[in-house]
Amino acid sequence: MYAIPLGDDGAELRPLEPWHAEEVLAHMDRGRDFIGQHIGLADACSDLAATRAYLQSYAEKAASDTGRIHGIWADGKLVGGVLFRTMDVPQGRAEAGCWLEPSAVGRGLVTRAARVIIDWAIEQRGVHRVEWQVSSANAPSIAVARRLGMTRDGVLRAYSVRGGRRQDIEVWSVLAPEWRAARQDL
Repeated sequence: MYAIPLGDDGAELRPLEPWHAEEVLAHMDRGRDFIGQHIGLADACSDLAATRAYLQSYAEKAASDTGRIHGIWADGKLVGGVLFRTMDVPQGRAEAGCWLEPSAVGRGLVTRAARVIIDWAIEQRGVHRVEWQVSSANAPSIAVARRLGMTRDGVLRAYSVRGGRRQDIEVWSVLAPEWRAARQDL
């Protein structure tokens, strides 16, 4: 297994695999209500068997080059993650996403981790467009999209149901030439 440092604070990005199911479930239990406000991950990881199945689905996506999932560890503890929910390498597009438990909020971990996976998708896999879909009510995730240099493409009105309520979903994206130009400006 590998770990990618996310800065000089000891945070790391590592692949999440089915054998991490117990650790992922414990992480979900620490942040279930917070994580579940805007995304269905907390529901998908409701018990050990469901969590293992969820991670197995991403192992299969990785094997078929149609998705990836990575955990963010801080202070030796799994505190969040980033993923490519979908990847269509022949079409050059991928949809990235993230989650974080409350104890890790405000440290820039998601932004740093998302930069790593977006850079990998563009530079190693040849992805041309990386998309970020986010509830309009999820201000922290929208802020991440902005910090990543993404452009707001539009809003899918009343697109999904979360907690019994319809929510608008904003679509943000960055194209490979924009990503490369922003990296050169750093």
